[in-house]
Amino acid sequence: MSKNSILKGVFLVGLGASSYGMLATFVKLAYEEKFTTAEVTISQFIYGILGMLLINAFQKSTSKKVVEKATPKNIFQLMLAGTSLGMTSVFYYLCVRYIDVSIAIVLLMQTVWMGVLLEWFLEKRRPSTQKTIAVFIVLIGTILATNILNNSIAIDWRGIFWGLLAAASFTTTMFTANRIAVTISSAQRSLFMLLGGAVIVFGFALFTQDTPFNFDIFLKWGIFLALFGTIIPPILMNAGFPITGIGLGSIVSALELPVSVMMAFIILDEKVVFLQWMGILLIIIAIVIMNMKLAFLSKKQ
Repeated sequence: MSKNSILKGVFLVGLGASSYGMLATFVKLAYEEKFTTAEVTISQFIYGILGMLLINAFQKSTSKKVVEKATPKNIFQLMLAGTSLGMTSVFYYLCVRYIDVSIAIVLLMQTVWMGVLLEWFLEKRRPSTQKTIAVFIVLIGTILATNILNNSIAIDWRGIFWGLLAAASFTTTMFTANRIAVTISSAQRSLFMLLGGAVIVFGFALFTQDTPFNFDIFLKWGIFLALFGTIIPPILMNAGFPITGIGLGSIVSALELPVSVMMAFIILDEKVVFLQWMGILLIIIAIVIMNMKLAFLSKKQ
């Protein structure tokens, strides 16, 4: 594979990861305007579903090849897997309500070690020394990045709780997404997973929204949330990962972490001390270590 092709893949994955990194800042800004978690998630998923319907229709009308349609079994499996996507959004946005974005994104990155444990439990694949070292580095990095050792800072433990739940559900999403209905187009897969996630989001709204729904969210923040959370990242990353390979792609996707912290630092004026930056750097290093062999193999191909 040519260097230009690999650079193109790196650019696509990096841009997709950066889009994800911007998401939590938009959610925080929506909260400042008194929108609820239910309003934020519903607007994101409705616009996201509409966007994916348009993309699927466009692909169907322009593709010269016959597009393989999802079977009822595919649809059921993808919607079931998509429920974890809906839970990730709900849990992560609840987390952002209680703690800083710069800490919330670090909690979401606990998918690194959760994924290793899930793989060990479900596939009976014992973690390699490389992965074990990476997990320890992530845990050390998390302690530093959350600034939890600073006794002068009170962290709302509700945010920690929701953040870890978000990481657990996101781990499930990543684990299942690449194993279910892989023969159909990524646009179809994204659509049905969004529909499954919407079931969770609407259920959450039904039980938690105790005020009249503020439809202004659709005009102010809904489009931004859908674009940067459910439309742009999957399209770019699905296009980029086949070029970069899983290893290099995973390393580049770690850009989500510094982008999210930088957005919070610049736009939300969140305080991020030197030790936190060191912790963030350690987590990125751990992701590189975990995927180093895969990245090397993808470059050789």
